[in-house]
Amino acid sequence: MTTSSADRTPARLSAPELVATVLDPGSFECWDIPVDTSGWDEDYRAQLARASERTGLDESVLTGWGTVGGRPVAVVVNDFGFLAGSIGAATAARIVAAVRRATDEGLPLLASTSSGGTRMQEGTPAFVGMVDITRAVMDHRAAGLPYLAYLRHPTTGGVLASWGSLAHVTLAEPGALVGFLGPKVYEALNGEPFPAGVQTAENLAAHGIIDAVATADELRGLVDLALATLLDAPVPPRLPRPDALSAARPVRAVDGDHTEPPTAWEAVTATRAAERPGVRELLRLGGSGTLRLRGTEQGERDGSVLIALTRLDGQPCVVVGQDRARQTPATPMGPGALREARRAMRLAEELRLPLVTVIDTPGAELSQEAEEGSIAGEIARCIATMTTMTVPTVALLMGQGCGGGALALLPARVVVAAGNAWLSPLPPEGASVIVHGTPDRAAELAARQRVRAHDLLADGIVHTVVEERTDAEPAELATALAAEVAHHLDWLTTGHGAAVVAGSTGGAGQLLRFPGAW
Repeated sequence: MTTSSADRTPARLSAPELVATVLDPGSFECWDIPVDTSGWDEDYRAQLARASERTGLDESVLTGWGTVGGRPVAVVVNDFGFLAGSIGAATAARIVAAVRRATDEGLPLLASTSSGGTRMQEGTPAFVGMVDITRAVMDHRAAGLPYLAYLRHPTTGGVLASWGSLAHVTLAEPGALVGFLGPKVYEALNGEPFPAGVQTAENLAAHGIIDAVATADELRGLVDLALATLLDAPVPPRLPRPDALSAARPVRAVDGDHTEPPTAWEAVTATRAAERPGVRELLRLGGSGTLRLRGTEQGERDGSVLIALTRLDGQPCVVVGQDRARQTPATPMGPGALREARRAMRLAEELRLPLVTVIDTPGAELSQEAEEGSIAGEIARCIATMTTMTVPTVALLMGQGCGGGALALLPARVVVAAGNAWLSPLPPEGASVIVHGTPDRAAELAARQRVRAHDLLADGIVHTVVEERTDAEPAELATALAAEVAHHLDWLTTGHGAAVVAGSTGGAGQLLRFPGAW
């Protein structure tokens, strides 16, 4: 495959138009079922109705199957005309259903993206849907079935940082904007424009992040060629993964007064405080026999992530944590940090040790170097690795949980959150810019997006919240979190729990009163 010239302007094809261009005439069969919007507020329902009227679609993705050169293939196609191709909870569910059906029916998969990322109207519950999509894609790959991706203009955010970066073969249309963070949001957050020419299909192809650039007309021939080769390859047997184990434990109150749960903005503010403990305090106060590891083993090191072999409250494990003390505007968390994180994941698998991930980040690096270093792809590969691990895994949402950099370490079998921790697809200020055109309504939007730990607990995104007392010392929080993580490691390791689904699909978890004696 050759890289096409950069002077071709991307045509904004609708999802039905792309399907008609790539598949054999008359072969497409739609798999979509109607979307229920009754649970949303009137304003959002009106936006959905207008998008549907404008595009003729009921959501931002079209799924189904057809043939290319007579070979059957499942398709998942974004439509940018429907709310900028954004991914809401129903969108994610539709994608997951299509991918799993393709897996069950033994079909190769062609996905075509054209999206601004997570749907801001739905916030964090939609954001974590990227994990479910990634898990389905990795199960599809594990079944030995081909996965092809065609990135159309534009492809940004969580879509690029998950299912858009996990294909066996990845193509993009000429001149397409392909990047982790859209340039408008970058400029709003940083006060300066993103360097020109970086987030383009041609530049990413030149840096080996995607395989080739091709027009929609050329795509049909390339898909035909790829399927002819890939479908002749032997399919390995699909190996079962062990079930996740329950982290359920009784709720026990602690003597003393406790405040009401913080507001979303109070939580955001608390986690940005300089004195707040991070992964270093967790290891120093809650760990023993700690051995720090550094680098990727390939000549690359990023100090914004910390890797260690340790015993947390006596439980042996591999820890990979985002170091809040080392993440500054001058030293943000880049793609090398995520490659270090994947080293820790591989180490845990090879040594058969439990893995603990610590999430505490204001967001991944936003720069030309990060884009060309495949920051979005590294996020996707971390998510993919997490969803396919066979050793016990516990994620600790310890502080800030901003963007794809946070999501990269989230998909564990048990997720524990500190009471003031939060998870959001963007900094609240950036989300406010997208929805309202100004960062001034960040507090309001953070509340609407259900970013705080107590909302994540209610939504089943985390399993346990360790409540923070306002009068507690930082060291107490670090010690209590280490003990809580250790409890779940013991539970997972000894196998005394009942089955639960990891990551974003569990039921409501347990609220624990911090610090608590067990």
